[in-house]
Amino acid sequence: MAWPYFLDCRHYFASEEEGCYDPLESLRGGLEADEAPPSGLPPTFIRFAHHSYAQMVRVLKRTEARCAHVAKTYSIGRSFDGKDLLVIEFSDRPGQHQLMEPEVKLIGNIHGNEVAGREMLIYLAQYLCSEYLLGNPRIQRLLNSTRIHLLPSMNPDGYEVAAAEGAGYNGWTSGRQNAQNLDLNRNFPDLTSEYYRLAEARGVRSDHMPIPQHYWWGKVAPETKAVMKWMRTIPFVLSASLHGGDLVVSYPFDFSKHPQEEKMFSPTPDEKVFKLLARAYADAHPMMMDRSENRCGGNFLQRGSVINGADWYSFTGGMSDFNYLHTNCFEITVELGCTKFPPEEALYMLWQHNKESLLRFVEMVHRGIKGVVMDKFGKPVKNARIAVKGIRHDITTAPDGDYWRLLPPGSHIVIAQAPGYSKVIKKVTIPAQLKRAGRVDFILQPLKMGPKKFLNGLRRTGPGLRNPLGGAGPQGESTEPRLEPLGARRQPSASGSKPWWWSYFTSLGPHRPRWLLKY
Repeated sequence: MAWPYFLDCRHYFASEEEGCYDPLESLRGGLEADEAPPSGLPPTFIRFAHHSYAQMVRVLKRTEARCAHVAKTYSIGRSFDGKDLLVIEFSDRPGQHQLMEPEVKLIGNIHGNEVAGREMLIYLAQYLCSEYLLGNPRIQRLLNSTRIHLLPSMNPDGYEVAAAEGAGYNGWTSGRQNAQNLDLNRNFPDLTSEYYRLAEARGVRSDHMPIPQHYWWGKVAPETKAVMKWMRTIPFVLSASLHGGDLVVSYPFDFSKHPQEEKMFSPTPDEKVFKLLARAYADAHPMMMDRSENRCGGNFLQRGSVINGADWYSFTGGMSDFNYLHTNCFEITVELGCTKFPPEEALYMLWQHNKESLLRFVEMVHRGIKGVVMDKFGKPVKNARIAVKGIRHDITTAPDGDYWRLLPPGSHIVIAQAPGYSKVIKKVTIPAQLKRAGRVDFILQPLKMGPKKFLNGLRRTGPGLRNPLGGAGPQGESTEPRLEPLGARRQPSASGSKPWWWSYFTSLGPHRPRWLLKY
């Protein structure tokens, strides 16, 4: 039997002599204990060391307590072995989505043995809290205008396997998978194959693609389910997944448009945007900009340490492709270094190399345009589509009607549309140096259902279906009369054909009004 998670040995057993074994004690990680920093050090002190699951949870909880007005921790679910997938968020109003405030997520440790990203996000959480309290204007401006979610460890079970071997002894794959032996970055629905199939068809949408039913017939990790539910709950705009094993930034698509090709450039419709996002991270990273070919990642030197994922190596079921094709979110993949489990003495330098890159990347969420889509009464229009001419990938509005569209500098034709409303088209010019999203609101007018549109709509109902007046003409055509000015009389046609209402009234048999049949 599973041990009831709500039982506490201290409450349900009288004495230590009776004995009490609580199998969840290791998962709680001693959350009640308040681990104070070493004496003589300020509370802003960051300990550059590896963190076990219990230590990671304590650090995040302590950070939340220190910055309760801008930080909040929450769990998006549990790993296969029962560990909480703990997130810490930063915002001026943590715990709620604010109108016009974009949402960013950073995810580490999707592969359990790639631990640098896990530590970077633990350090970043402490850094954001400390610098906000110290009055750093850049951090205060960022937290007051952005909602940032940090998931340091998406695969805590795999990390435990890798940590048991330790830094320097960990194998290339030990702990990579979760406790079910699933690679989480191959476990998401393969929407890219379906995208390539639909891309050839005209007039078919290839964004916000549904999850195919057959996906659920396979083995889906609880960690994968938790992240997918998280994506659908919060309207994320920007994301990064932190990995290890090389030094490069890659972007979608990760799956080649020709499945037999292991390496093939396979861009998304938003190729320019993804390149800007990847460059923002790489250009701020001193080692990625190092011109030495002998360094880690030197084989990407000619590309500027940025590469299309499928052009590097092709694989299906990746998280970045799923983000782009299922949601509004644009996600890149960052490889932080050639050592997957670096020694503790290397962590401080890793942080120094990546701190500025992480901040610049998060700030990129404020590029492009943003706004609110509403009707003529000021009511927000949910799930309205924001299309950009020349880019076959729409984004949709959040429940409050707000949207964010990452775009490269230049002139764009932007179209807002929703069922039941007429579309609105605007021309937008984004200056190259603009670092704040331009505000572009849309007010949609309801469609006026004229006689022609109404008749066409009824024709699609098929033959033999009754119209609103209770009858049906040939091929199911409606016989609804048109509205005419009061007192106007309909004249017979010059060709001598029957009047427009003839077929309807003659179908009434003996009950037809004879006074209308004088023609």
